[in-house]
Amino acid sequence: MKITIPEFCLVVLIGPSGSGKSTFARTHFKPTETISSDFCRGLVSDDENDQTISSDAFDVLYYIAGKRLALGKLTVIDATNVRAEDRKRLFELARTYHALAVGIVFNLPEKLCHERNSQRPDRQFGPHVVHRQLNEMRRSFGSLRREGFHHLYFLDSAEKVSSVEIERERVWNNRKDEHGPFDIIGDVHGCFEELQTLLERLGYQVTSEVGEQGKTYHVTHPEGRKVVFLGDLVDRGPATPEVLRLVMDMVEQGNALCVPGNHDAKLWRKLDGRNVQVRHGLAETLEQMEKESPEFHARVKKFLDSLISHYVLDDGKLVVAHAGLKAEMHGRTSRAVREFALYGETTGETDEFGLPVRYNWAAEYRGQALVVYGHTPVPEAEWLNNTINIDGGCVFGGKLIALRYPERELVTVPAFQAYSDPVRPLQVPESKLSAQQQHDDLLGIEDVSGKRYIPTRLKQTVAIREENAVAALEIMSRFAANPKWLLYLPPTMSPAETSREPGFLEHPREAFAYYREEGIERVICEEKHMGSRAVVIVCRDEEVARQRFGVIGEGSGICYTRTGRRFFEDASLEAELLQRLRAALERANFWTRFETDWVCLDCELMPWSVKAQSLLLKQYAAVGAASRASLGNAVSSLRQAAEHGVEIGDLLKRYEQREHLAGRYVEAYRHYCWPVTSLNDLKLAPFHLLATEGRTYFEREHTWHMQTVAEICAQDEQVLLATAYQVVDLTNEASIQTGIDWWLELTGRGGEGMVVKPLNFIAQGKHGLVQPAIKSRGPEYLRIIYGPEYSEPEYLERLRKRGLSAKRSMALREFALGVEALERFVRLQPLRGVHECVFGVLALESEPVDPRL
Repeated sequence: MKITIPEFCLVVLIGPSGSGKSTFARTHFKPTETISSDFCRGLVSDDENDQTISSDAFDVLYYIAGKRLALGKLTVIDATNVRAEDRKRLFELARTYHALAVGIVFNLPEKLCHERNSQRPDRQFGPHVVHRQLNEMRRSFGSLRREGFHHLYFLDSAEKVSSVEIERERVWNNRKDEHGPFDIIGDVHGCFEELQTLLERLGYQVTSEVGEQGKTYHVTHPEGRKVVFLGDLVDRGPATPEVLRLVMDMVEQGNALCVPGNHDAKLWRKLDGRNVQVRHGLAETLEQMEKESPEFHARVKKFLDSLISHYVLDDGKLVVAHAGLKAEMHGRTSRAVREFALYGETTGETDEFGLPVRYNWAAEYRGQALVVYGHTPVPEAEWLNNTINIDGGCVFGGKLIALRYPERELVTVPAFQAYSDPVRPLQVPESKLSAQQQHDDLLGIEDVSGKRYIPTRLKQTVAIREENAVAALEIMSRFAANPKWLLYLPPTMSPAETSREPGFLEHPREAFAYYREEGIERVICEEKHMGSRAVVIVCRDEEVARQRFGVIGEGSGICYTRTGRRFFEDASLEAELLQRLRAALERANFWTRFETDWVCLDCELMPWSVKAQSLLLKQYAAVGAASRASLGNAVSSLRQAAEHGVEIGDLLKRYEQREHLAGRYVEAYRHYCWPVTSLNDLKLAPFHLLATEGRTYFEREHTWHMQTVAEICAQDEQVLLATAYQVVDLTNEASIQTGIDWWLELTGRGGEGMVVKPLNFIAQGKHGLVQPAIKSRGPEYLRIIYGPEYSEPEYLERLRKRGLSAKRSMALREFALGVEALERFVRLQPLRGVHECVFGVLALESEPVDPRL
């Protein structure tokens, strides 16, 4: 006997003790799919037969079943379930999670059940128990089907039970194996000419022929694309039958999918002889249909009856439904799902036009799948929380819209004329911001707080501890720039392993060794500037800032630190810097070359930023000057003591050395600050072209980045600085030595050092993702970090014990989050998705890691 069940459903086993339900479940279902009431009794009381705690045991059973159903997992309930009141709670679970209920009834002879129970020492209860359970089950046979089972199977013998073969059937809306590409078309409403024009604009070839069965359309695309119609094919427009004929032919030929709209469902009810109100365009449709044959009527009725409420496509990445669909309904099958897909969700109120007031379900959508829908005409299709409404109100004089997937490009055809007057006028939004930008004005605290697990492309999931999230929220809420600008924060950078070279704490040889051991053959060495990390976003004008970033009245760009704070307290200085950079981009023909109106650059800003410069002057300089003065006094006193015959041993020599080192400390920090009185005193050194409209550049080698930004810097060498670099072949010792010599030259003339990176922006090594960059800092720069006397042998030896594992782990996690944030932004994901990653970087920065590394 074959029993067919949906791939996602709630299977309810019904039968008395001893009827073989548990054995059946073990035979046909995974252990994780089956929830047994006996097992839950054992969980609660350590005794699977303790009937006194059944209530608590079933609470556990219902809880586990709910969690599985919420995740879309097939769930089997192994309990007697012989009474209607026992099954009622299970039907409630099925309705809550939009799962079909399947009943399998074990109507076996009472004697057989007694015999089986007698062979089990834990089932020594009287025969009256099985007798009562069988009677209760059989009394409910007449009402079982009315209770809500989608499928019901009866097994009335041991032979029939042993012969069962379970076949799992794919849910009809499951088209996850279809990956497109698709062209999704919004509400047509009988606008045939516009539809034909749109198909041709999308690249489809539309031909027709007339045969014995009437006209037949043939629609093909040279690239094998498929059309998805979002329903409401009928009513109001001038050519509903022709639209139906075209769509039905395309679906039958395998070139299209179609979901039903509420107007289509109403036409089906009319064709089926149901009593419906002939309004909202149905009268025009019926008048047009009168000219068609009975065979055409029958074909239309059968076609409309076959339409599935929604489809889940492309491995679950895309969902199409006429009125949209909440995340918890995707791939589910219930009346509630179909009703939502057809009509959406309403408040129960009506507006001034007598139309139902609808909940804006898309504003609360948090699902991963892109949802494309129609139903409610809009003047412009806009993205909101990874959903888009593409009903352009063509029949009302608007436009017919198609969304190309996966490209996410909109293709439109204006209506040739207005065929009907809308009950509610199409209104152009008053706000200058898009729907998504308005929604992003307020970020939900739940999207960035608490312990979080952030999925990333590069490092799977990055965990954020709750206490770190609190620190990030503090920084973002009190100090950060307008969050709408913050689409990326740079990662921290790990130094190389501690060097064993005499007199050095850091040396390039260890950085080269790390990458060579990971199997990386070529690296790029970039001069490490004596500045601060800066992210710069430049738009062509303020209109681009409004359209793309939702920022109004804050200029056309920003320069911010790696913790999301504005670099400049003086807004005019920032504006002047951005204007100079914008002019350089114009002269480099950047906007045309990259087909963009904005750019995000990763840079170094020199001197060590206004804030750091103040820190240097007030803290480092003060410490250095005070230390130098104090040591000078000490040396003078020791010399006087020595002159008077006091035995001081090597104390004078040690203090003279300290005085000398204090002088080197002061000289070191002087390289990192200079007076800034105008823009010409600043230097901006971009080294990564991170993103432009619609794309990131992580797939490009670092040499491409350096050459690209050098072309921009050449347009304004007074303010912009091209970074010097060298490529080192790690399989060639001479090339390695050349890289080391270059580092010695840079640091010998007071430079900070260099950054070593794999040639590929994102590189995989023998142990997975490798460090995106390793810094190798010069000895004099490290004097600022570790103090004037750090290079003394006893101190240097102590510092060589520093650990790097935490720093390196943080660098990789922050790198993965930064890449993820930018990729989400260019994919037009909601700002909360971008900020989830940005907050993650800030949160990781609060982890306890030695700040000197």
